[in-house]
Amino acid sequence: MADRYLEADTPELRARWGAFAFNPAWDAKARAAIARYPEGRRRSAVMALLDYAQRQIGEETQTQGWLPIPVMEYVARYLDMPVIRVVEVATFYTMYNLVPVGRFHVQVCGTTPCMLRGSDDIMAACKARGMHPGHTTGDGLWTLNEVECMGNCASAPMVQINDDNYEDLTAERLNFVLDELAAGREPKPGTQEPGRYTVEPLGGPTTLTQMVSGNHDYRGEW
Repeated sequence: MADRYLEADTPELRARWGAFAFNPAWDAKARAAIARYPEGRRRSAVMALLDYAQRQIGEETQTQGWLPIPVMEYVARYLDMPVIRVVEVATFYTMYNLVPVGRFHVQVCGTTPCMLRGSDDIMAACKARGMHPGHTTGDGLWTLNEVECMGNCASAPMVQINDDNYEDLTAERLNFVLDELAAGREPKPGTQEPGRYTVEPLGGPTTLTQMVSGNHDYRGEW
């Protein structure tokens, strides 16, 4: 995995992000998130607010977004909590980007099931397109990271790109997905195996077969 570190808190960073505040749309979402918790527990909304801040920055920069230190300070003030507690959350969960990323954040799973199913080929395909782990390409299009298990072991190897997972990959299938994204199109997320729809066994299910086409209730048959 790439090292995680906070972007340096420079005067230039302060000049760009020191006045950050939620716009009306994200502010409404933040207030709704806080309202889900009992009185006196507003700090419980910190994960949601960090996500909203990252997404607003993504909209402003046309990237996947990230969390500069001044923005984490803003979230801390919003929730009336010590900034170190906000930083602890942001640095613990890899869903938060601590440095700028590109328009597409490509996260390749390299854990054992994906490795056994060809994640080295997936990483090689990314590198062949000029990506390098922990870095953003010069055109600002791609940021590449290798990550730990993201829970799609039954359809390995997989990558997460922004908010979508792409599974049952080969180098050729990944290149198709990346070409579609670069062209401004939206490739189908999920499994890329023809004829496979979720994570049912290759060749089709052998049990609970009526669940393929609907939510069949087997209880009366047992």
